[in-house]
Parts: sequence; structure tokens; C-alpha cells
Amino acid sequence: MSVLRDIAATYGGPHKVVARHLAVGQREDRALAILMAGCAMLFVSSWPYNARVAHLEGQDMGPLMGGSLFALMFMAPLIFYILAGVVGFLLGLAGWKGGGYASRFALFWAILATTPMLLLHGLVRGFLGPGLEEQIVGLIWFVVFLWFWLSGLRQAGRAQT
Repeated sequence: MSVLRDIAATYGGPHKVVARHLAVGQREDRALAILMAGCAMLFVSSWPYNARVAHLEGQDMGPLMGGSLFALMFMAPLIFYILAGVVGFLLGLAGWKGGGYASRFALFWAILATTPMLLLHGLVRGFLGPGLEEQIVGLIWFVVFLWFWLSGLRQAGRAQT
């Protein structure tokens, strides 16, 4: 199934999509590609706000974009790998049988699958600025992200037992 169809299907049942991907076996190349695509969309979602800041504060947009590029395409993947490793380790101590790859895949897929909401958040932040609307969209994104991530982890634990 295509990535866009998988993203749409995730909103109907995240555990089904994660189960299908995990059934293929451990594919670190696929997990890394999913993470990098999610980070690229995080970077794209930062553009409207960077443009707003550059316009309102009279700054050059180049350094703002460069900082966002470095943070979201180089540092964020490292942080996400560390987060997935720590969560997988802690869950393993609690008896979870998913394993490291399943922990990484569940997190990375949750990031990519919630990118439509992240893009909306970036637009709201860029056009309306920080405020209640941005916080509401951000909260909705966060709740959906947790739903996708926790559903993926639960499915990964089931698939491995």
C-alpha cells in the first residue's frame, strides 16, 4: 500500500497499519526512511512560522530556515532514536516483548502518520501566530500522536508474543 494510503488508514486503525508493516520483518531501511520523511514534513511545517518571524521582526529568513533544517533533519532523528530506545528498554523491563525495532517503528510511524496535523499546526502558527488556536491544534496533534504511538506499541507487543 502507498504511504499516503497507509497514513489515511492509520486514522481508522493505527494498530492494523503497524501490524502490516511489522509482518514484513525488520527493515531498518524502511524505518529510517519513514523517520526522515516525518522529519522532512516537520521541517516543511516550520516554514510558515519562520516566514512570519522573518517578516514581523525584519530578519533574514535564511538563518531561521537553516536553524530549522539543522534541528529537524539532523538533531531530531537522533533524539527520536534515543527516545525509541529508552521507551523500548523500559517496556522490555516491564515484560513487553516487542523489541527494539518495533519500538522504533511505532514511534517513527506515529510521527509520519500525524504529519497532516503537523502541517495544519504550522499553517495556524504561521498565519495566526501563537495563541489559543495554535494551542488547540497542537493539543489535538499531540493526542492523536499518542494514540498512534501507543496503539503501535501495543500491537507490536502483541505481534511478537
